[in-house]
Amino acid sequence: MTVRLPVFPLATVLFPGLVLPLHIFEERYQALVRHLVGLPEGTPREFGVVAIQAGWEVAAPPAGPGARAMPVSGDVTLHEVGCTAELRQVTELSEGGFDIVTVGRRRFRIADVDERSAPYLTAEVEWLPEPAGPDEVADLLAARVIAVFRQYLGLIRSDPEEISEQLPEDPTVLSHLVAATAALTVDDRQRLLAIDDTAARLRAELRLLNREAALLREVRAVPVPLAELASPPTPN
Repeated sequence: MTVRLPVFPLATVLFPGLVLPLHIFEERYQALVRHLVGLPEGTPREFGVVAIQAGWEVAAPPAGPGARAMPVSGDVTLHEVGCTAELRQVTELSEGGFDIVTVGRRRFRIADVDERSAPYLTAEVEWLPEPAGPDEVADLLAARVIAVFRQYLGLIRSDPEEISEQLPEDPTVLSHLVAATAALTVDDRQRLLAIDDTAARLRAELRLLNREAALLREVRAVPVPLAELASPPTPN
């Protein structure tokens, strides 16, 4: 069974539970914000955030094996899996437009995109399953991901307080936080978002974190002459 959902293409991947602030300046998405604000009290005020695979300002490499993309028009293609953004705060700007704060809520897969029935994109989507109940494998993997993630943070952050910050114990929540926080490509994040099983997502994150940590250690181990660091950048 599918439902119709407003869709907002972005050059980023949203995960459930993560905060996404947005500056809305295009008229069609201002219309979307007005539509959401005008919904009856108690109605979910949410829209779909979908990463742009190719087109507009994004020049992304092809998706991995088995991945599908959703053509929107001749100049833009969307990834198939997205996440809804629930509207939490709206600030109308004096010069027009809005600043909004949203929180990721539910993952979905796009079945069909409609460019004509509303000022903004809408899509027929199906909700993706989320794990329910305890999972011993995911619990064990979560402990390993926390340990590796802290090591990774130690390589990219200088503030000890940022490294020792509390991490969620719930494996699914942890998997979404790591996917959104680590310095990964949009394609890497997109692949993680599309994984239905928490344990499988955590395994993938272990591989990615180990890969990124190894690259960071290698970069730090390469000596760079001080004169080179002091040289002005060459124009492209």
